[in-house]
Amino acid sequence: MIKVGKIKPSKIYDLEERTAMFGESIINFLKKIPKNEITRPLITQLVKAATSVGANYCEAGDAESKKDFKHKIGICKKEARESKHFLRMIARAVPSKKDEMRAIWKEAKELNLILNAIYRKV
Repeated sequence: MIKVGKIKPSKIYDLEERTAMFGESIINFLKKIPKNEITRPLITQLVKAATSVGANYCEAGDAESKKDFKHKIGICKKEARESKHFLRMIARAVPSKKDEMRAIWKEAKELNLILNAIYRKV
């Protein structure tokens, strides 16, 4: 779990809050990445994927049916997995940020595993 400021213990297990914090941590991390012809498209893709995890999780909460819920959770897990991929590409493009990226990558992996478990149970 990413440590972002002080969060109440009850928020640790609040997946809506956790996915929002994940998107925020990606935004904060990407502000530190130097912009060039290689990193710009990676940054764009990562922002879209990472912030989509939380947005789609919110939509899943308002799903109109079980099938709709499962579909939206499926999108969440795909976006979390895609976030891992683009974090890896940014680590290759900017090796000096690799250590900082690891904690965020770990959170993307954990979110993907959680969302996969939800998807399988529906």
